[in-house]
Amino acid sequence: MNNPFTLSFGKKPVQYISRIAQTERIIGDFTAEESPNQIYMITGVRGSGKTVMMTNIASEIRKRSDEWIVVELNPNRDLLQSLAAKIYAIPEMHAVFVKAKLDFSVFGLGVTVENAVTDIENVIEIMLSHIKRLGKRLLITIDEVINSENIKIFASSFQIFLREEYPIYLLMTGLYENIYDLQNEKSLTFLYRAPKIILEPLNYTAIKSHYMRIFDINDEMADKMTLLTRGYPFAFQVLGYLYWDNREDHTLEDIMPEYDQYLDEYVYSKIWAELSPKDKEILSVISESGYQSVKDIREKLDMKPELFSVYRDRLKRKGVIDTRQYGKIAMALPRFEEYVKNRLY
Repeated sequence: MNNPFTLSFGKKPVQYISRIAQTERIIGDFTAEESPNQIYMITGVRGSGKTVMMTNIASEIRKRSDEWIVVELNPNRDLLQSLAAKIYAIPEMHAVFVKAKLDFSVFGLGVTVENAVTDIENVIEIMLSHIKRLGKRLLITIDEVINSENIKIFASSFQIFLREEYPIYLLMTGLYENIYDLQNEKSLTFLYRAPKIILEPLNYTAIKSHYMRIFDINDEMADKMTLLTRGYPFAFQVLGYLYWDNREDHTLEDIMPEYDQYLDEYVYSKIWAELSPKDKEILSVISESGYQSVKDIREKLDMKPELFSVYRDRLKRKGVIDTRQYGKIAMALPRFEEYVKNRLY
């Protein structure tokens, strides 16, 4: 049997733990007769499963009804042009446009000569009106959005499409800081009102159940492995992947160096590089001192409560620290303490 775990990002793994409540919330809102929300933004730390969750939702919506058109766009391209091209390429929609003698040839779409259209936003509005007339809905997915000109132009147009009450829906993923920058654009304040799904750790019971079933291990061993992941989706995959390949002749302790190396090279080095000097200083104090008390950490750093709260909230939103216990701070990512300590020497 092949290794059931994967180290690849984005692709839905064989061993997939669904975020049932959040997934059903998005699908429920999108598929409701009167949709309460037509935009959702999924955010979380690298390796938290944003892309996989988005892909899974798109797949479920496709399966639930034939009234849906699902289109994935590349954030690094002209999104309006890409959207028009992808809709036009759908056989059913292409036939409708040809029958209506719509000329989108200026955009490289079609070659008819009647009813020429020269503005790409207008092209999409015409397409959306036909989609609406057919009783269909359009879901657009965009992975890893950033505050770029392409995204800003697309989001501004999407706002217009919403006001015109077209059946258009948008599901985006992105790192917290990128989504924060995007929604702070003066022309895109409507994104503030868009619901945001912040991915929390996976359910520990689900992780433990998967490990017990796959490896046929006892309760104590499954607990040990589960705690080593801290609910972090990428760690769940990495630990399972390494243990599968080494379970016959190596202990769990034997594979820890390789486990740390995968986390470092695939995720932690990028997370660390994106932190500010003060972020790094705070994490270094936590790692070296072993402090969990907010008061102790703040005093060690000689920071005023107001300033410390700003950095604490930011690190929390980045998914690096866990603040669920009142007055305490803990590292959210598995063995991140060891990673930080190694950066200090």
